[in-house]
Amino acid sequence: MSVLEVVPPPGAKFADPDITAKGERRAHVALNRLQTLWINTGTLCNLACAGCYIESSPRNDRLVYITADEVAAYYDEIERDGLATEEIGFTGGEPFMNPDFMTMVEDALVRGFRVLILTNAMRPMMKCADELLALNERFGASLVVRVSVDHYTQDLHELERGARSWQSTLDGMIWLARNGFAMHVAGRTMWGEEEASLRDGFRGLFAEHDIPVDADDPATMVLFPEMDLAADVPEITDACWGILGVDPADMMCSSSRMVVKRKGAAQPSVIACTLLPYEPEFELGATLADAKGAVKLNHPHCAKFCVLGGGSCSKA
Repeated sequence: MSVLEVVPPPGAKFADPDITAKGERRAHVALNRLQTLWINTGTLCNLACAGCYIESSPRNDRLVYITADEVAAYYDEIERDGLATEEIGFTGGEPFMNPDFMTMVEDALVRGFRVLILTNAMRPMMKCADELLALNERFGASLVVRVSVDHYTQDLHELERGARSWQSTLDGMIWLARNGFAMHVAGRTMWGEEEASLRDGFRGLFAEHDIPVDADDPATMVLFPEMDLAADVPEITDACWGILGVDPADMMCSSSRMVVKRKGAAQPSVIACTLLPYEPEFELGATLADAKGAVKLNHPHCAKFCVLGGGSCSKA
C-alpha cells in the first residue's frame, strides 16, 4: 500500500467523509466553474524525487500514458457543453515522456485554450525542442512552461531530485529563456527558509543566467507549501471558512479537475484534485459532467496544502 493510501481508523481524523472526528460537519467545496482542466499524462518520470507526492519514477506506471484521442474527448466535451474552460494544464510524471504529448498540447492550443506544462526541463523536454519551438512561434504566450526547481542552490535541489539533476534543468531553463518561451518556476518551502529569503535566492539565480522570471510574482515564481501525511493537521469544518477568513471559491477544487488513466482501466476518469490521484473517494466519474459535484475536504492535503497553505497548482 502506498503512503498516499493510508486509511484512517474509524473515529480518527479524515475517517468520515461528512463528519469530522469532533462530530462537526466537514467542509465541502462546490465547483463554481471548470476554469482549468488538468491532464495527467502518466506517472512515469525520468527522475524519482524523494518527496514526490505522486511517487513518479522511471518504474511507476500506476497512471499510464493517456492518449491524444482520449484527451481530445474531454476537449470536445468542454466545447459541446460550453464549460468556458480557459486553461489546460499538463502534469505527470514527466509529461514530455508521453509519446502523444505534443499532439495533446497542439490540439489544446489550436482550440484556443491556454496551456500550462509542468516539467523538470531535462532531456525529455529537449527531445521535443523542435516541436516546442514551432508551437511557441505559432501561439506565443498562450503556451507556458513551468519548471520545477526545488531550491535555488544545486545542493538542496539535488538532495530532493538526485545527483546530476541540477545542470540539466538549468540548461533547459536557459534554453527556454533564450528562445522566448513564457516560463514560470515552481519551488518548495520545505527548507525552513523564510519566503523573502527564498525569493531573494531565486532572484539571484535568474539574474545570473538571464532567466526572465519575476521572483516576486507568486504567479510566475510559485512556492508550494509542503504536504506531510505524518503531520497532525486540523480538519476543515463549515465554520472554518469564517474563522480563517478563507473563501472556498479560492480552493483548487472550486475551479479545476484532473483527468487520469489508471493502469488496467478501460477509460480515463476525472478526479477532484491534482494532489490526490490514487484515493478512490476523490474519483468523480468518467466525464466532466460526472465531476460537477462538490468535493468533501476529507484529506490532510485539503487542510495543509490548500486551506491553510494557500496552495494552488494553477494561478489561472
